[in-house]
Formats: sequence, C-alpha cells, structure tokens
Amino acid sequence: MRLTNVARMGLPQGRLYSYTVEVTGGGDPIPVSFDQARHVGAGERPGSWMAIAFCLPTDATQRRLAQAWVAVVRRHGTLHSVFSPGDPQPSLHDVEVGPGEWREHEVAPGRLTRDVLREVLDAGCTPYGRPSHRLCLVESGDGRPVVVIGADHAHVDMWSLLVVLRDLLAEFRRPAGAAALPPARGFEEHTLELESRPRAPADVRERWHEILGACGGVMPCFPLPLGDLAEPVAEVVEVRDVLGSAQVSGLVAFGRAHGVRLLPVVVAAMTEVTAELAGQPLRAVFPVHSRYDAGWHDSVGWFITNSVVESTDPDPVAAGEAVKEAMRLGSWALADVLASYGGMPAAPGMFAISWLDLGRLPVTTDPALAAQFVGAVTRTDGVMLWFVLNESGLHLRCRYPETPEAHHSVGRWLDALVARLRTLAATPLTEPSVRVT
Repeated sequence: MRLTNVARMGLPQGRLYSYTVEVTGGGDPIPVSFDQARHVGAGERPGSWMAIAFCLPTDATQRRLAQAWVAVVRRHGTLHSVFSPGDPQPSLHDVEVGPGEWREHEVAPGRLTRDVLREVLDAGCTPYGRPSHRLCLVESGDGRPVVVIGADHAHVDMWSLLVVLRDLLAEFRRPAGAAALPPARGFEEHTLELESRPRAPADVRERWHEILGACGGVMPCFPLPLGDLAEPVAEVVEVRDVLGSAQVSGLVAFGRAHGVRLLPVVVAAMTEVTAELAGQPLRAVFPVHSRYDAGWHDSVGWFITNSVVESTDPDPVAAGEAVKEAMRLGSWALADVLASYGGMPAAPGMFAISWLDLGRLPVTTDPALAAQFVGAVTRTDGVMLWFVLNESGLHLRCRYPETPEAHHSVGRWLDALVARLRTLAATPLTEPSVRVT
C-alpha cells in the first residue's frame, strides 16, 4: 500500500469512466462534527478530497460494478448525506440514493489519464457535492481494470477508504440472490456520542494551553523558515522510501531494547533532528483516530481528530511518554477544549505528523490489489508529514509550500530524519531487550 498524490500516482493509460449515483430528497438534519464543520465551512473548492485506487482482480462489467457501488453507498450513512451552506456552520442532511450513470471522460492524445482523473475528482468530490464522491474506472486493455474511489474528506479518512474498498469487493463478488451487506453504524452516531462525553478535565485543558502558548497561541508550526506564506502557494510533495522491511525489523528491535514500540522511536528521531537543526523541542499537530471501540471499525466517516505532541527529550522512553500524552490530549471533544480560541487556531506554517501502521488495522488489503492511497493536489501554507508502515517497509509522504525557503528547510529536516532512522535501524544491540509496554 502506497501513499501518493494524484500527480504522482501509478495509473495506466486507458479509457476513463466515472459513475455518479442519483441523489434525491433530503431528510432530517444530521449532526455535524467539529472537524466536518471546519473543513466544509472553508467552502466549495477543488482538492478537498482523498481517494483509494486498486486493481480489480478480474474483468468487470460497468453494470456489475455500479450495482456493487450503490450497495456500498447505501450501507454507509455518511455516503448518502450531503452538506448545504448554513449559518453559523454548514448543515448536513440524509438523502436517497439510487442507480446513476456512467460517463466517459476523454483522455486526449498527449495527456495522462491521471491528469484527467484529477479534473474529475476535483469537480465531483467537493464539500457541497450532491454526492461528494465518485467511482472511477480505468480500462487499459490489459485485463486488470483500475478502480478509483474518491470522496470529499468530510466523509472519509484513510481507514474508511480501506473499509470502502473491502465492502465494494464483497458486494462485487456477492452471488446472485445473496443478501447485501447490512447497514454499518453511522458516523452521525459517533458525532453525538462524542458530544455527550464529559468535558475534558482541567489538566488536559491546561496542557493544551501550555503547548499552544509555547507556539504563540496557535497550533504548532514547522520550526524552520518556510518563506512568505501570506497566502497559500502551490505544494511540493515528496514521497520517500525510508526503510525496507529488514531495516524496519532493526528499528523495531532498537525500540524493543528500550521498552517502546516503533512510533516512539520515530518521534525520538524527529525530536533529535529538530533540536539539532532548529534548537527547539518537537511540537506538532498529531492526528489521532477516534474509533474508541471495535464497534466503529467497520464504519465510514471522518474518525480523525487532532491532538498536539510536544517532545523535548530524544530518549525513546521519553518520546513514548510524549506520544501517550498526545493520545490523551486528543481523546476529548475539541470544540470544547478549543472554545476559548474560537475553534482550532490554525496559522501559516502549521506542522502536522500522521502515523498509519497498516499492519495493526483490523481492515487489510490483498497486496495483489496494488492499492494506493491517493491525495489531491492543492495549495498549502503548512507542512504535513505522513508515515505509512506496511509489509514492504516504512514510507513517508511530505507536503510543503513551494517556496525556496521551504524547499531548503524541509528538505534538510527530512534528509536528517531519514539518515537518523537508518542509523538507528543499523545500531548493534548489545544489551538484553526490555519488555515493551
């Protein structure tokens, strides 16, 4: 499983089709989560989507694929809901969905299929789309069609895209006469559940305020110069293979010798690099998933909330404590925690670090599907770093502003981080391992 963006993804040349379900009516209002309101409230725009692409194991008729997709959309409540502008925040309503139609998109000579795909998803997978998702199909003539499922981020996260892929294949393979997949728990239930939880305790609020205060009253920013970011600029996306599977095993062994898992080791390395290059602690936005119990594992929605991590000590054990603290800080309703800031206090230069260990997710994909997580191309004024750990190793994708200063600063930081992780992965272990807790 790779994490890339639509301008870099592997996609064969071929005929490109998209399928849009028919949307009718509008039911009762549905609760809108804090993050959905923030995302959709930014308005209609291209590049607000995320997608997953994979090879179908067999030839598929468009009719059969469309039937399977309609069943998946009906299974997951957020996929049959639409946003409308509202005051003070957007509103969300359930809708009826039914069979739609396929449309072919011309790939003119000299153009790449992925460039046309980008236009299709930019136009269709928008915050106020009706619907805000598209099923796309690339037929290249090699007998292995490529399916791309895109949706506005307000309705999905990366885990959700794996659920959608799995459910689409299950419906596609379902024998005639067999029952369709039952409805999954809806994301709106999760929103209500989160809102009904107790307020964050005083120590959590105080720690949030301490970290944001150290950042000037805003969310953490990248610690090195990024240039003029008065307005978002074109993005640069770097995808790096950090460690192969054997090197990952070495890094895991290094962590085990210190009594921690892999993520704290990576945070420790980032802490050391940040101190060396910027003379500052590592402070970053730290997305965490909010699927608090197994009952949400098969649901689709934006089950990601933001936390903050502050790591001041490059010792792996200390970094592990920083990760634990970040997980706790992200376990409370942010609308309440950040109320005194008027919402999430984002600022130009915001720095975010995301970690996805595919081996620990309860939803898996067959490597034969050659699946790819696909991001949109957009303008940015911040730095976003994604780590993806899978059977082939540790990879990272980094998005940052296309300015000379950012190219220099982020490039130096990434070079140092990759070098540090490779050094740690090759470190001989001479002491007995400590039990990992």
